[in-house]
Amino acid sequence: MQTDKKGNNLSSFMIYDGERANLDITDTTFYGFPKESIVKAERRLLDTGVRSTAYFSMEYGLATSVYNKFKSDKELNKGNKRSDTEVFSNIRAMDYFHMVKIDSIVDMPIYSGGLGVLAGDSMKSAADLGLPLVGVGILWSKGYFTQEFCAVDGQNVEEFLWEPKDYPALLPLDVYVTVMIGDADVKIRLWKYYIYSNDHNHVIPLILLDSNLLENPPWARELTGQLYKSDSAWWKIVQRKILGYGGVRALDALGYSIDKYHLNEGHAAFAFLEKAVGLDEEGIANLKSSFAYTCHTPVEAGHDKFLISELEKVFNSKELEVLKRFGTQKENKKIINLTLLSMNVCSQVNAVAQKHGEVTKVQFPTYEAKIKSITNGIHIPTWASDSFKSLFEKYEGVIGDWRQDSTRLQNVGNLKDNVEFKKDLWAAHKKNKCELANVLRHWFFRDDVLTIAWARRAAAYKRVNLILQYPDRLMKMSKEIGPLQIIFAGKAHPNDARGIKDIQKLLTSIDSMANCSDYIKLICLENYDILLGKLLTSSVDIWLNNPLPPFEASGTSGMKAILNGVVQLSTLDGWVVEAKDANIGRIFGHSPKKGELGTETDLKMQEDAQSLYDTLEELMHLYYDSENSEEKRLSNGWMTMMINCIAQSGFFNTSRMVTQYNDSVWQLDRAGG
Repeated sequence: MQTDKKGNNLSSFMIYDGERANLDITDTTFYGFPKESIVKAERRLLDTGVRSTAYFSMEYGLATSVYNKFKSDKELNKGNKRSDTEVFSNIRAMDYFHMVKIDSIVDMPIYSGGLGVLAGDSMKSAADLGLPLVGVGILWSKGYFTQEFCAVDGQNVEEFLWEPKDYPALLPLDVYVTVMIGDADVKIRLWKYYIYSNDHNHVIPLILLDSNLLENPPWARELTGQLYKSDSAWWKIVQRKILGYGGVRALDALGYSIDKYHLNEGHAAFAFLEKAVGLDEEGIANLKSSFAYTCHTPVEAGHDKFLISELEKVFNSKELEVLKRFGTQKENKKIINLTLLSMNVCSQVNAVAQKHGEVTKVQFPTYEAKIKSITNGIHIPTWASDSFKSLFEKYEGVIGDWRQDSTRLQNVGNLKDNVEFKKDLWAAHKKNKCELANVLRHWFFRDDVLTIAWARRAAAYKRVNLILQYPDRLMKMSKEIGPLQIIFAGKAHPNDARGIKDIQKLLTSIDSMANCSDYIKLICLENYDILLGKLLTSSVDIWLNNPLPPFEASGTSGMKAILNGVVQLSTLDGWVVEAKDANIGRIFGHSPKKGELGTETDLKMQEDAQSLYDTLEELMHLYYDSENSEEKRLSNGWMTMMINCIAQSGFFNTSRMVTQYNDSVWQLDRAGG
């Protein structure tokens, strides 16, 4: 057992591939970052006198390609390089000859979308705040999936193969745990990745679980292969057992002293089961006080439900007793609902926006008093573009130290009447837009044309095709007011037939508008990821967000856009409800009455499309007035919206969000220095 000079257990530093690590780890540095920050974090997590929290999430989007990039003397493995991005556009000849080329390391592919990116941003802000916290997740050896557009099928799905053993700073530990699956003990290796703070003075360790070991049978090696693989209920149950059981056992194996277990979604609910079996009533009650749960969705498919007959294949009688006691649905005694399980066994439960809190209370009225709301956010240092970071630094005398305290971005609102700031803001935005135009130069994108982006998971309620519902109306607007450039990006879950069908409809619509390309350029980007997300959220003019209310729990892509002064065109749902009076753009479309949920199948495409066009028409006039005349730009309200957007980032960030979690749930002490 390794120990430091004070005798602390440092087994978590035991490296599986010592030769590789020696190339990039010295006595003082860890892949170019200070090693002392790791030592301090490890000591605190091992200290029984320091309160600490373990944060469980099925996925983590860490933005490893753009934030705190580790340095390595070793050449980057080909499997860890980002592939060129295919394009499907209404200028099809260009699609055959060109791709979007971005030379970068691939973001560690252990995430699918917004839930994972939020988890990653949360870890970074926890590091910025110097909190004794550890993340727990799974090392998905085949990532989520690689998307390939197909005009007939919408999207084709391929496995994403990368090389964890050669990924910079991702270290396999010489520490293992086992999880019983049926009659077999599956061996799980632990990996570790350190998430540094913006100033590099603090870190959050992320523990990742991996069953892809030669010692395991072939079927067991695949269990941590693909994120959200759902070939069967058994497979989903087992992956969740690995996260819950394996995560708790990993923390114990590393000697961490954990006071609070935070479940980011119900995927990790079995962590409670692992600790609860065998406890008496008093023990169960005490254990509940150590668990917290964050619910991220009002959508029916987002709540894991399993037949007891399926769970019997994975859990023994004592485990099933606990599951039945806390997770059984009243309306169907044969089903265990992991959302109910989580709400019953966690002392604290929260939704991820104020509106989502209202909706969740309607969906689960029994828990109304228990459900709180902590609105999501984004990690400001990750998502601010370089040009906007420079802008904030230039006006730091008014804004304050926004890197140390993200809430100070609210002070940008004090610059509304500063003509010089407005000119600098427009210049920073134009710089970003020029970069986007250069990336899409083969499709003749220009920096003086109104550019709109819709980019997120392709699910039916998010309505990717809404803006193309009536192409003739769109064409008329573009001819009379000014041309449009519209970018789409997003994946549908491989088993989401409706989402895949929506992508197919989108591609068909784009193809059918080939004769419109002089006025409307339409582009759909394959394999939307963090790198493309940062490019789009910082460089378009309008961020289009049109989910059917009230089915968007929060949404964070728009938060990334407002940070970079991108005007919002949105329905009244998710986080936008809390900014509806802040003049950050325009709100349109159907809005249900308070307490009214409606149905996911009634998408209201026709009426909301007309409302979208009416609202967009107003924004188009404002934009082209601003683009064509500096005098109008400084006075017509477009730049006021841009400034208001940035100011709202002072609230919609993970520094504020994580502070709220800490004050109300974790109650951890910040590290000094």
